[in-house]
Amino acid sequence: MDTLGGLLDAPRARGAFTLRTVMTPPWSLRIVAESPLTLIAGVKGETWLMPDEGEPVRIGPGDIAVTRAPAHYTVAHAPTMPPQVVIHPGQRCCDLDGRSVREEMTHGVRIWGNDPRGETVFLVGAYEHLSDISDRLLRSLPPVLSLSHRDWESPLVPLLCDEVVVDEPGQAAVLDRLLDLLITAVLKAWFARQDADRPAWWRHQGDRIVERALRLMHDYPARPWTLGALALETGASRASLARRFHDLVGEPPMTFLKNWRMALAADLLCQPDETVGSVAEKVGYATPYAFSAAFKRVRGISPKTHRASALADG
Repeated sequence: MDTLGGLLDAPRARGAFTLRTVMTPPWSLRIVAESPLTLIAGVKGETWLMPDEGEPVRIGPGDIAVTRAPAHYTVAHAPTMPPQVVIHPGQRCCDLDGRSVREEMTHGVRIWGNDPRGETVFLVGAYEHLSDISDRLLRSLPPVLSLSHRDWESPLVPLLCDEVVVDEPGQAAVLDRLLDLLITAVLKAWFARQDADRPAWWRHQGDRIVERALRLMHDYPARPWTLGALALETGASRASLARRFHDLVGEPPMTFLKNWRMALAADLLCQPDETVGSVAEKVGYATPYAFSAAFKRVRGISPKTHRASALADG
């Protein structure tokens, strides 16, 4: 597990909002939903994204744009088109008078737009829960980033385009995992193209001590790790490991371990054959009570609530 791998292991969608949007010009959508992270993938036609701050971004077939909260922006068929519909938090869509337009713009399973046969098609995938993405990843990203189809190649967009309209049991979990794969691939490609704007941890890829520590925590989350134990395993002093890890990863080793354990636990809790007790043991907690308290502090809900919600969505 390298430093970039540790960062990109963070997105873990849970009931993400996924949609195929189909439009015929003229159209314009004002986005004030403030989803923690949103991906827009061009499928057919031309779409423009206009952030409140920054230059317009053209999204053609195969192009990708990613926005992060709390950025507001407009998506339209042309940069000068004024908004006609406003997308509020919770993906509530209204006209300019505040009247819901959800029903009249819904045309089937996860298909939405002003014309079901529209000439412009793009996919939207939005992480709705802040706990599904690490603060460290969000801090590493600009309000809006984009990637041209010329800069990367992936079969994930066509696959998501096909799967997003499937109505089968468990499909929400399939879409969550596809969105995780797609956003990870996009961010990996985007980070690789950065030069002066790369974060410090990227410019220092290859630190043997830090990457050894990351690998140990990733592969053996149940071990009773302390800073001293990690330092011993990596051949560094406690002070040196703490300093180098913070400089490259952006947080102390024990903070990273806590967040990694909770991310892993959130995935395990979605498995029908796991219990709170078995998950607690697998992520290094002596008792289900201690694990439950830690999970709620980090994720904002109890393990039982998270598990019930995940199994209901599945």
